[in-house]
Amino acid sequence: MTEIYTDGACSGNPGPGGWAWAVAPTGEPHGSGGAAHTTNQRMEIQAVLEALRAVDGPVTIVSDSTYVVNCFRDRWYERWMRNGWRNAKREPVANADLWKPLVELYLQRSPTFRWVKGHSNHPMNDLVDRLAVQASLAPAPSPVVPERPAVDPPDAPTALTLW
Repeated sequence: MTEIYTDGACSGNPGPGGWAWAVAPTGEPHGSGGAAHTTNQRMEIQAVLEALRAVDGPVTIVSDSTYVVNCFRDRWYERWMRNGWRNAKREPVANADLWKPLVELYLQRSPTFRWVKGHSNHPMNDLVDRLAVQASLAPAPSPVVPERPAVDPPDAPTALTLW
């Protein structure tokens, strides 16, 4: 069974965030990414979702997120599904856009989940934490702007500048 460590990070919560996963014991393969405006919980879920999308076969997900681990340990998702993706307060489940595909993968693949204490000098947990933090610090992609030619083509109209 493949063991995958996952983590999410967020600065500001909400704020810029990152997620990461890595296969134990070497940290390879691994993946990470981020979002300009997100929450820590979203990044924790995204890390697991991306790991399950990337790694085939039987897996154990190791996470420091009780939110993620308890969802599957305590089967919260079953009640959410029965209630039309509403929680016990009859409000929409937070982060349902991520939970739904994650639960679908969970039901297809039956991964196991294990909790690990965060920030406790566990090498793999520390690795995915570093990767998630790095991803949260990556600048948001800039819009692609076509480069202007150094000189105008010969039949281009002359530009008129008005002040």
